[in-house]
Amino acid sequence: MTYRQLNAEKTIETLDILERRIQERFDGSSLCKVARELSDIAREARARVAWIDRPHLGLRVAVLAVVLIGIAVAAFGFNQLLSEHEGRISLSEGIGMLESATNEVIVIGAALLFLFSLEVRVKRTRALRMLHDLRAVSHVIDMHQLTKDPSRILNAASAPTPSSPRRVLTPFQLTRYLDYCSELLSLIGKIAALYAQSLPDPVVVGAVNDIETLTNGLSRKIWQKIVIINESAATDTAAAVTAPAQTPQNQASSDDIVWSTIAADRSNEYMQVGSKESARHREEFLIV
Repeated sequence: MTYRQLNAEKTIETLDILERRIQERFDGSSLCKVARELSDIAREARARVAWIDRPHLGLRVAVLAVVLIGIAVAAFGFNQLLSEHEGRISLSEGIGMLESATNEVIVIGAALLFLFSLEVRVKRTRALRMLHDLRAVSHVIDMHQLTKDPSRILNAASAPTPSSPRRVLTPFQLTRYLDYCSELLSLIGKIAALYAQSLPDPVVVGAVNDIETLTNGLSRKIWQKIVIINESAATDTAAAVTAPAQTPQNQASSDDIVWSTIAADRSNEYMQVGSKESARHREEFLIV
């Protein structure tokens, strides 16, 4: 196995594992259905990439036949012209024939360019159609994380409005949910890269780059939320360590204790990511 190219089978295997992870933690959720749909799209992409890699002999034979017929017709017409003039052509007739031949060469050249690029354009059309689906799924994933607001964790005493979305996830569950969204967006970029790998057409490569830019931007927003949650969890954990002993009636619930323990184990990793992201966004704010 070479590590210089993306492997479609490994990408699908990673997606299947991610789908099972989401199902085990959020069984029946819409995000699980999105992951299942993305797995189906990845399998379609594998078949379509294999179709793009294959040379389409039927189309090439048809193009070659059209070119040969065009050459035969041109040769027959030129032979008829010589027969009518008995091999003798005056200067004025020759200039007129040369001008007509120049125009015909330009038209024939454009036709040949169209025919020889026909296979690439057919493959490009199919690749762009699938890339459009991947772009749409990226926005669907963004809609799923849109209402997952960490501010409710920072200010639990705030009263929701009648139209506020239901927020039933614990901080740990919310972190896992957002992390799954980020992983799905990353895998969308990998599926798109399969098309650029098989068809290095400028239009296809540009569309793939647009999708990767989109998914990276959406994933960056998600990681900002994760950093906020884990900064809050790290603060709570430090406060719990330095606080005096409490009676059992005033102790935190078991879920909060579990979450604090998990956050303590993972705080260094997330804080490193958060510090880099926060510094970069502060620079962008100052530039703007």
